[in-house]
Amino acid sequence: MTETLTLTTDVLILGGGPAATWAAIHARDAGADVIIADKGYCGTSGATAPAGTGVWYVVPDPERRAEAKASREKLGGYLADHDWMDRVLDQTYANMRRLGDEGRYPFPQDAQTGEPIRTGVQGPEYMRRMRAWVQRKGVRILDHSPALELLVDADGRVSGAAGVRRQLGVDYRITAGAVVLATGGCAFLSRALGTNVDTGDGALMAAEVGAEFSGMEFANAYAIVPKGATVTKTAYYGYATFFHEDGRIVEGAGSTKGRSVIARTLLQEKVYAQLDRADERTAALMRQGQPNFFLQFDRRGIYPFTQRFEVDLLAEGTVRGTGGINVVDDDCWTGVPGLYAAGDAATRERICGGFTGGGSHNSAWAMSSGTFAGKAAARDGLAHGHRGRLALSGAGRVGLGTGHHAPQAAEVVAAAQAQLIPFEKNYIRHGDRLAPALGALDGIWESLSAGDFGAPSTSERIATRQAAAITAVGRWIYASALARTESRGMSKRDDHPDQDSGQHGHILSGGLDEVWVRRVPALPGALADRAAGVLVA
Repeated sequence: MTETLTLTTDVLILGGGPAATWAAIHARDAGADVIIADKGYCGTSGATAPAGTGVWYVVPDPERRAEAKASREKLGGYLADHDWMDRVLDQTYANMRRLGDEGRYPFPQDAQTGEPIRTGVQGPEYMRRMRAWVQRKGVRILDHSPALELLVDADGRVSGAAGVRRQLGVDYRITAGAVVLATGGCAFLSRALGTNVDTGDGALMAAEVGAEFSGMEFANAYAIVPKGATVTKTAYYGYATFFHEDGRIVEGAGSTKGRSVIARTLLQEKVYAQLDRADERTAALMRQGQPNFFLQFDRRGIYPFTQRFEVDLLAEGTVRGTGGINVVDDDCWTGVPGLYAAGDAATRERICGGFTGGGSHNSAWAMSSGTFAGKAAARDGLAHGHRGRLALSGAGRVGLGTGHHAPQAAEVVAAAQAQLIPFEKNYIRHGDRLAPALGALDGIWESLSAGDFGAPSTSERIATRQAAAITAVGRWIYASALARTESRGMSKRDDHPDQDSGQHGHILSGGLDEVWVRRVPALPGALADRAAGVLVA
């Protein structure tokens, strides 16, 4: 690297998916100058861009809103917060209408009423429109420009970020009044469609400036996929029957409930599926709604409604899980001065509790948390200013060395994946398996932290930071999972199979060289276990 691009702005947004673009729009609405720095190409990278997804869009009718909030409350272990759910439902309703009007998204129309159908979006078109919208708003976009570390001033306030413009081969350094982390979750480079950029980079940067995490034990999401495929659309498997190799039905297997049955069976033999519970009309609507889901079958010459196909489970980590950077107020503030979090980078427990909301809730959370964070970051950034803030230091640590006598990034990722991806460790959980897996990840981190892990070239620096981030995220996941000695939400423990009303609350975690965990009560708006019959004060 021989040159550095130096920029200043009121609000810097790291990421380029729905949360990032909605944050940019609302920050611009508040009068702030905004820069988006995306690891990929804003509008095409990330989990939303290549997929179709439902949206948790509910008209403001009290009964329908109540039904929407109750839909996953039990699944999530009664950890969701009703006040947050109300805020997100309100904001999603407003944003989806605005997406059609100002964002020019072509929602289909109801054949009978002529009203736009706003309960879902096609990811490619959605993100294409979002990119165009933020550009019309005057947002500057730096594509293919992953951030490597946050910048802090002498008081510890986050005041920008430094990274690389991968295609141009130059470093960048952006000074900002406030920063929004909308970098997505962490899927451990499992190959799930669109998640190659979701390697926990934002989580690592947040931890380096002292942010904490919540609900990381709920990061064991596994999607059902055709064997060898990458397209995850687990909702469609609600229409499937699952079979043993000999043709017998796998009793208890399913998409929402029963995925663990599939996992246990896969440890012993192959599992097959057939979408035989969808009638002709449903099958046509499925193909129309998610055409990319069927490409994988068309290319193989399989008609999944009448033919069986082999399936596997693909790790999605915190992309589909609910854990992430903790937000400590209604503005999605991280508790670190100048730093906000949105989308999959942030905890989604506020609306989902301990069970994935799938694409629908995640979409609503992305646009709503992006809105909250963007507005707040604009106020904060404009109040503090950015000019003259040049005496900043980089907060980055592990993965930014020169690489002398250090392991290769690919070796580190493979070692971390060996602990995080096998569903007999991360999905079918038991303390006797979790503890050794955490110990192995601790050992990996210790070797990285004690050495000169890093690399001189642009692409290798990106890879070493990704490797460090995946390892760090894995440690918070397993430390939190060991601390929750019960089965609640997605975190099921074979050695603690029952839900414990005494553990109705959240597990916070953090730290780098020394990982810590602690318990906090559930938020006042979260219902306690129905069996206990009380509210948490």
